[in-house]
Amino acid sequence: MPEGSAAIVARGLTKVYGRLVAVDHVDLDVGEGEVFALLGPNGAGKTTTVGMLTTLLRPTEGTAIVGGYDVVREPDMVRRVIGVVPQEYTADEDLSGWENLMFMASLYGIPRDEARRRAAELLEMVELSRFARVKVESYSGGMRRRLELAMGLINSPRILFLDEPTLGLDVQTRAAIWSYIRRLKDEYGMTILFTTHYMEEADLYATRIAIMDRGRIVKVGTPRELKDSIGGDVVTLNVDNMAAAKEVLRSAGIDAREYDGSLVFKLRDASTALPEILRALMGSGIQVRRMEVSEPTMDEVYLEYTGRRLRDAQASSEEAFALRATLRRARS
Repeated sequence: MPEGSAAIVARGLTKVYGRLVAVDHVDLDVGEGEVFALLGPNGAGKTTTVGMLTTLLRPTEGTAIVGGYDVVREPDMVRRVIGVVPQEYTADEDLSGWENLMFMASLYGIPRDEARRRAAELLEMVELSRFARVKVESYSGGMRRRLELAMGLINSPRILFLDEPTLGLDVQTRAAIWSYIRRLKDEYGMTILFTTHYMEEADLYATRIAIMDRGRIVKVGTPRELKDSIGGDVVTLNVDNMAAAKEVLRSAGIDAREYDGSLVFKLRDASTALPEILRALMGSGIQVRRMEVSEPTMDEVYLEYTGRRLRDAQASSEEAFALRATLRRARS
């Protein structure tokens, strides 16, 4: 964790629903002014973790201090220093953007004149001033997400929680949302914790990343530290005899994984080691149809520490969600 006092500290944070352990003894240290990412697929426990840190959910076990206050013993004080932008749209569609902001300000007890000033500033920041008096029902998805961000900032929080802030948005709108978020960091030194399953978002915008899988945090570090930790270049080979190729690689001390019809493995110095490996494969009568060498990505990091690629984990969780929804409809 960077130098400075901690904005968020969690120890053994756990949430259990019946037999389901949604969050399993999570430890977190987020520094003041840090942009911290929880990276993982749906169902990894990211939203549940945020729910406990923002006092919406009571931990089954463990402790969490947010902004210097205990989330269980001092929830009202925690809520005074945080802003939350949830996955779901919470703005009232029958109200205008301005009315939603003023209503949110009233919930925090912000004096009306101060609320008006803040609402005007926030609408200007997220480029919604022209639509301030327009009902939210006519807003696009990107406009709604920008309004949600403004609503999460109405109380001038020290710590901002963003749960999948760009979920379902197109690439251009996602970039716009992140320009606003980076402005918060640069201009106000705000501490930001966000959840995402977009690897490039975590890689580009986070000071540090916690890889989360099945309710646990399996690795924490800066994007560079995480990539360096898996060691060297990533080599992908497509061969005509997978089993024989794996045996040749194993004899060279290389542990290759099968993925999407190819063999994937790491080399500390591919430019030096790869020619010898290719000669060994061809010498064993194995034809190499395709070869690719790349620097490690966050997907390779996720694969290294969880045993599966993030996009595959995301797909499987979405399939499970769709199945549950189908079963619910069938029972109704």
